[in-house]
Amino acid sequence: MAAADHKIGWVAVDWGTTHLRATAVDNRGRVLAQRQSDDGMGRLEPGAFEAALVNLIGDWLDGESLPVICCGMVGSRQGWAEAPYRAVPCTPVGDVPVQAPARDPRLRVWIVPGIRQSTPPDVMRGEETQIAGFLSGAPGFDGVICLPGTHSKWAHISAGEIVSFRTFMTGELFEALSEHTVLRHSVDSSAIQDEPFLGAVDRVLSRPEMLAGDLFTLRAAHLLCDQDATASGSILSGTLIGAELAAARPYWLGQDVVIIGATGLSENYQKALAAQGVDARVVDGDEMTLAGLSMVMSELKETTH
Repeated sequence: MAAADHKIGWVAVDWGTTHLRATAVDNRGRVLAQRQSDDGMGRLEPGAFEAALVNLIGDWLDGESLPVICCGMVGSRQGWAEAPYRAVPCTPVGDVPVQAPARDPRLRVWIVPGIRQSTPPDVMRGEETQIAGFLSGAPGFDGVICLPGTHSKWAHISAGEIVSFRTFMTGELFEALSEHTVLRHSVDSSAIQDEPFLGAVDRVLSRPEMLAGDLFTLRAAHLLCDQDATASGSILSGTLIGAELAAARPYWLGQDVVIIGATGLSENYQKALAAQGVDARVVDGDEMTLAGLSMVMSELKETTH
């Protein structure tokens, strides 16, 4: 990266609760390098964020003041600096992000604010940047964006704005049930088998009131019927995703749906929706994060020059 045409122009940072991911970008928008660490917001004490970032990208800093654009939980009350929520309806990202204090003169750090909703109460941090990244390439999109993950989001998009959204703790529920309950003895979540997965989706969509009973059936089927642990893991995943789809039906029914996220999980949602007659598109979450942060960087350049 020493060559003039490979000089780092700015750094894109996705900083969540459990991870820190940094991408070095040149002034032409080309990715030069990527790094990540486990220094997420959840393991850092107040005041430790700058040191964690410098520890990861210190050799990218060459003495000049390098712009760093961040999104995610780094902007929470427990983060580097609080970036107050913007209220829906609103564009995914505002004109100017919040500048964070940095002692190191080689850094200029900005944080993208999250989004809040009053009724029902809801918040997001990080997903708004992915939505912005998608809309930068599809400005006329009118429909729904699903963002699977630990806390899955469904967002209604119209006229370039987030109109409303809803969060579901599906990923966290899966982790808790598969690792910290009696089901930990019966499920293997390393792979998803389509037939048991889709069968579970269909069953919970038809009888959502049976969810708690269906969960314990997984334990009993393992004990009494020697049900394969991978099949049980697939059923658990299908049950929880199906319950999410049942609750989010007003978002996806009859809508143009785009799924933004990691490939494997996004494809599970895509299959579950396809079984309900919804032809959802999948786009890569990391790519959309970078596209969203790139858009913020471009707007920041315009406002500061």
